[in-house]
Amino acid sequence: MENNQNLNQNNKGPKMNMPKFNMNWIYMIAILALGLLYFSSGGPENSSIAKKATYTNFKTMVTKGYASKVVVNKNQNVLKMYVKPEHIRDVFHQGAQQTGNEPYMEVEFGSVDQVETFLNEAKEAKTFDGDLSYENHQDSGIFNMLLYNVLPFVFIIGLWMFFMRRMGGGGIGPGGSNVFSVGKSKAKMYEKGGDLGITFKDVAGQAGAKQEIQEIVDFLKNPQKYTDLGGKIPKGALLVGPPGTGKTLLAKAVAGEAGVPFFSMSGSDFVEMFVGVGASRVRDLFAQAKAKSPCIIFIDEIDAVGRARSKNPAMGGNDERENTLNALLTEMDGFGTNSGVIILAATNRADMLDSALLRAGRFDRQIHVDLPDLNERKEVFQVHLKPLKIDETVDIDFLARQTPGFSGADIANVCNEAALIAARHDSEKVGKQDFLDAVDRIIGGLEKKTKVMTQAEKRSIAIHEAGHATISWFTEFANPLVKVSIVPRGQALGAAWYLPEERVLQTKEAMLDEMCSLLGGRAAEELFIGHISTGAMNDLERTTKQAYGMIAYAGMSDKLPNICYYNNAEYQFQKPYSETTAKIMDDEVLRMINEQYERAKKILTEHKEGHAQLAQLLIDREVIFAEDVERIFGKRPWTSRAEELLEAQMKADAERMAEERAKELEAKEKEKEKEQNEQQDNAEEKQ
Repeated sequence: MENNQNLNQNNKGPKMNMPKFNMNWIYMIAILALGLLYFSSGGPENSSIAKKATYTNFKTMVTKGYASKVVVNKNQNVLKMYVKPEHIRDVFHQGAQQTGNEPYMEVEFGSVDQVETFLNEAKEAKTFDGDLSYENHQDSGIFNMLLYNVLPFVFIIGLWMFFMRRMGGGGIGPGGSNVFSVGKSKAKMYEKGGDLGITFKDVAGQAGAKQEIQEIVDFLKNPQKYTDLGGKIPKGALLVGPPGTGKTLLAKAVAGEAGVPFFSMSGSDFVEMFVGVGASRVRDLFAQAKAKSPCIIFIDEIDAVGRARSKNPAMGGNDERENTLNALLTEMDGFGTNSGVIILAATNRADMLDSALLRAGRFDRQIHVDLPDLNERKEVFQVHLKPLKIDETVDIDFLARQTPGFSGADIANVCNEAALIAARHDSEKVGKQDFLDAVDRIIGGLEKKTKVMTQAEKRSIAIHEAGHATISWFTEFANPLVKVSIVPRGQALGAAWYLPEERVLQTKEAMLDEMCSLLGGRAAEELFIGHISTGAMNDLERTTKQAYGMIAYAGMSDKLPNICYYNNAEYQFQKPYSETTAKIMDDEVLRMINEQYERAKKILTEHKEGHAQLAQLLIDREVIFAEDVERIFGKRPWTSRAEELLEAQMKADAERMAEERAKELEAKEKEKEKEQNEQQDNAEEKQ
């Protein structure tokens, strides 16, 4: 039956999937064949070459006996004198292999009678013993000229037109490969934004940004609701925020909620090596958008084309980029109107954008998409944990507190890294420890278990890290400690993990406590080893930057109080303060750091016994936790909300472990009781 179904109606056998015939191959083969024929032939005579000569030279050659035969064309008054093989080198200065079998000389003459008379005289003188013949091909010269001079150019022009037509016909449209469409927009157009499959449900956190951007969706869905009151639909909104916070995701969600055409492109798509291409692409993009209105245009990384224009051309201003920006400014709010077209743009460098681009009427709103706070990180974790198989030990609240300063992209990376770690350990589910290892992997880097260290180096690192832990335990505003490790990770030889309490405002006392904690490692080296090392380089760098920020920007200096020298002006090559002020800043930074360093040494001296126990515990176990520090130093004098949550989490973990142990003991007792019953039954059966 299957074979019968494959037969066509004319019973000509089964249908074959033959390749489709394409005439382009015929054209290419013909062009290549003609080209090879022309360039390999070398002229009208395939086996001989021709050389033009005067009538006087012709007579000389005949007199010397070089001519083998003469062919006269009466219509063109041209004759061909063929040269004898033994005289080819004398006439052409080449061998027979280069000239061919029958080379000849072309000579123009006055009259046929004159040629005949001369050749008869040469025969009588026995200098010419060949034949004299005649030909009447009047159009042969024209044909040869057309074939060998004009025809190649015709083929070259035809080939060029063929390829241009192919390039012009293929890929027409936005983003096509047409060489003549280089000025066309490269924007990807989604006829319905819902095709992206992303809505506001997929965007966790960012409640404020979603609330602002929700109004744009309402404008597109029901514009009459706002225009009836005399309002105007906003022209555009600029999404500003650090990388990885979900700016592009928010724009896709707007398109998905609104269900309107969505044009998406990057700011770098306007940049091209050809002059005027960027401006042409801007005009083409808005022309397409007007035809599809109401719609959304989304330009990602708009700082690539919207950077502030230079007032001084000598400062390296790019005319092409500025022309593109001018075209964008004109299209966004120029003489014409763009009704129904809303522009969304995203950037993490809003300070570099041109002021004309940010004015009301172009980007009416600047929506700040900041790093997620604690509650928003919980929502982001809930979104990214959905596809994972997690066990009951995973606490989203604890994970959110373990990832301060993480963006949405960082949290997605943590979840993915935790799944990879669990799979590497052949686990059936992703557990709490997998997530903690993933956070450590992302913050500190890959654990280097094979790094070789001497006992002296290991002891030095342990004393250094124990110094950090001790200072943070006895300073009020320092972040509560989670664990300390001397296992090398990335570029660090050791690290201390804290559970920071997120504060909206930072006080001077809190910043000084943090500075003292950073200097605790160097202070411990000096006190308990007797020499210092390069292990504190990162701590000193952070301390120095923080001290300069406190003095130059936050006005927290005794000698320079309430003064901020922050200046974000572009192309600013002069400091906004004098050299005298710079000297005062340097002195204040040095004084502030030295005070905290002496304070760190004082705290370590007071608790040197506990510090020594902590360092030895680190040497023995390599990783210690907050409960180990609490067992050595006692309960921390100051508690914070983060510590209370951490303590509650630890208590819950201890209760859960106790319940698990109780269940295991109960199960063992039941198994033991079952075995005893089975043994008793067997004994009764034997009796």
